Amino acid sequence: MLDALVAGVLAGYAIAIPVGAIAALLITLGAQHGARVAAGGALGAATVDGLYATVAVTAGAVIAPIIATVEEPLRWISVAVLVVLGVMLARPAFRRRTAPVAAATLDDTAPPPVDDATDARATPRVRTTTFRRLFVTVGALTLVNPVTVIYFAALVGSSTLAVDAAPVERIVFVLAAFAASLSWQLLLTTAGSLVGRVLTGPTGARVTALVGGALVIALAVRAALAP
Repeated sequence: MLDALVAGVLAGYAIAIPVGAIAALLITLGAQHGARVAAGGALGAATVDGLYATVAVTAGAVIAPIIATVEEPLRWISVAVLVVLGVMLARPAFRRRTAPVAAATLDDTAPPPVDDATDARATPRVRTTTFRRLFVTVGALTLVNPVTVIYFAALVGSSTLAVDAAPVERIVFVLAAFAASLSWQLLLTTAGSLVGRVLTGPTGARVTALVGGALVIALAVRAALAP
């Protein structure tokens, strides 16, 4: 049981920690919308990691070869999604200065109106979003990446978890992988929210949007040029 727990934790961190598009996205979302709302994206990414871990421990040996056969089209779909996402993240940096829009809350309530005095200190408009919307968006983007399921399948096939492991051990492995991934994703959104607090004002908002979008587009280019 302990071996399954340790294996799951290591697997969750190993797949979540490497810097990639999801990490850049979560940091940017944390800076733009705050840790509470961006946590929806963190939960979405971790949920997909947990889903892939479940697939790996139940049918990894069967699924991995199938995924490998469609890896190339999935890669190009991922590239296209990343480019669109990068452009959307960077758009606030090029908008005209307007009244700031407060980050959306978990109950989807509309932000309060902004008076004329506040308008004088306006910042680039950042489109509002919600916890649930980020859960779906980031989860879907994570789902596009075929590397995750192949990685977990490789872990199962390389004796990280015994092939004849009991059902309870497989459950422990999946839950541990999910928890490890979620803890890292939440760390990213929290770090992003702290950056957002430091980079307040028009310049900070523009820099956050531009850097986040540029990084995601750069990752898309790297994925497109990968052999």
